[in-house]
Amino acid sequence: MTTPINGLYAITPETADTANLLQRMERALEGGVRLVQYRNKGNDAALRHEQASELLALCRRYHVPLIVNDDLRLADLTGADGVHLGKDDGSIRQARLILGPGKIIGVSCYNDLPCALEAEAQGADYVAFGSFFPSPTKPGAVAAPPTLLHEAKQCLQVPVVAIGGITADNAGSLIEAGADAVAVVSTLFDSADVRAAASRIAVLFEKPTPHTLH
Repeated sequence: MTTPINGLYAITPETADTANLLQRMERALEGGVRLVQYRNKGNDAALRHEQASELLALCRRYHVPLIVNDDLRLADLTGADGVHLGKDDGSIRQARLILGPGKIIGVSCYNDLPCALEAEAQGADYVAFGSFFPSPTKPGAVAAPPTLLHEAKQCLQVPVVAIGGITADNAGSLIEAGADAVAVVSTLFDSADVRAAASRIAVLFEKPTPHTLH
């Protein structure tokens, strides 16, 4: 895996309007998004394939990886850059066998550092912790303390992604605590100006933080 996992990580909102989704995602990419995750829990397989394929073409133009949430088969069929696995989404080993050595495999570890250590040992390319703040996307999500990011950076070699209720106002604290990337849905796609919303978070990664100083 050669793609760096850092910066602003955009997760798609669920919508059947593919054209609008692509338009909003392009604005986000213009604003500085560095990774994109396609997340759609709907049952319309044709729509999911169409959206993932169109997003992949868009991401290619911006040289940004597209990662598919949960659906290993869709990631394989579309040639996406990787897959993100939750706790019930299959094994890292299976994903690696199907997608091959060059693809990105991310794993949700919620507030569980031992889970992250095990995921790293099994070959995950990054781990995600959260929810750090109340999230409109997942209102019942388990809570994770920012101190977890600092602890994780002390014992993990793989990049660490923070997720859950992240805004331009609170993202800086997570980056300072050790997050290599922050994953965002509502703050970007509920905004009237998606490009500006993305830029406000992306610029935070340009400032020196304690875990990047030497």
